[in-house]
Amino acid sequence: MFLEYILLFNLGCSIIIFCSTHKHLLLSLLSLEFMVLSVFLALFIVLMNNGYELYISMMFLVFTVCEGVLGLSILVSLIRNQGNDYLSSMSILSW
Repeated sequence: MFLEYILLFNLGCSIIIFCSTHKHLLLSLLSLEFMVLSVFLALFIVLMNNGYELYISMMFLVFTVCEGVLGLSILVSLIRNQGNDYLSSMSILSW
């Protein structure tokens, strides 16, 4: 019971951090990874308690890695084109 509260607190903190970061893209990506980690731990605990197979958690990790790679590639592209990772300097027209 205590572990579920800790996971819920971690998820809430990561959502608050994601909503409050408006300056750097790297901080937004780190808060998204923290959110995904909290969801993964909750999924893992639910699957272990119910006795299900852990293939779903492995697929979740694969998609998480793909999401992380996509975010880092966007970050590298943004830094090469504009020289910084400020979210305020991004425009949808410049892509």
